[in-house]
Amino acid sequence: MPAQWKIKEVEELRQIMGSHSVVGIVGIRGIPAPQMQEMRALLREKAVLRVSKNSLIERALENGKMGLKDYIEGEVGIIAANMNPFKLYRELEKLRTKAPAKGGEVAPEDIVIKKGDTPFKPGPIVGDLQKVGIPAAIEGGKVVIKKDVTIVKKGEKISPDLAKILTRLEIKPIEIGLQVYALFEDGVIFTPDVLAVDMDKLMADMRNAASRAFILAVEIGYPTRETIEAIIGKAYRDAYNLALGANIYTKETIEEFIRKAYLHAKILDEKIGG
Repeated sequence: MPAQWKIKEVEELRQIMGSHSVVGIVGIRGIPAPQMQEMRALLREKAVLRVSKNSLIERALENGKMGLKDYIEGEVGIIAANMNPFKLYRELEKLRTKAPAKGGEVAPEDIVIKKGDTPFKPGPIVGDLQKVGIPAAIEGGKVVIKKDVTIVKKGEKISPDLAKILTRLEIKPIEIGLQVYALFEDGVIFTPDVLAVDMDKLMADMRNAASRAFILAVEIGYPTRETIEAIIGKAYRDAYNLALGANIYTKETIEEFIRKAYLHAKILDEKIGG
């Protein structure tokens, strides 16, 4: 028989999963305890974060969510919420913060040191910078970096010596936060490549599509609540211009005919007078 605490843990995990519309697997590796507590507090009333043993999480997954087992790797937890998975992903991304490197971490992005002045006074620091590959020199009584340099490429490890220099340069290359591996909703598994939507671009595309659809609907005379006023306005303008071209006199066109007649008479008078 499994230990009683394991049975209880599995039941609690199942209760969390069953009471929320969206359930996911998130990576928690490298998150210090204080930051984990802070994230839990920020997620309160939005989502539930539960950290447990991988084997217990696997056992707790219901048949419909079994696909999530493929995303359990390393140190993980369960995230559960009653919100759109795309919105949940954005909420979790907001929790990510920058932190100094300690050494041994993998760079999430290229680490680029920019040319220019540093806050250091001339001294041994110049040698320390050069030792890790940063082109430093003393100019005008200041320690300067001579040119931009990519000191670590994405995916490479940050050495302890470099980590110390980056900290002194106040460069924080490490991101701390929950790493979304997969979110599950209504039988569909969403991965970060799908969830990472550029909302500004998406909204711009939607506005552009709505504008084009509106113009097309008005042009072909497709009546809707949004287009009917513009269609009536267009029909009026088309009818007005047609009446003018065909010399059809109405109370709407008569003023324009009189104006044109006046202008023609004025031009003719000037020519005769000339």
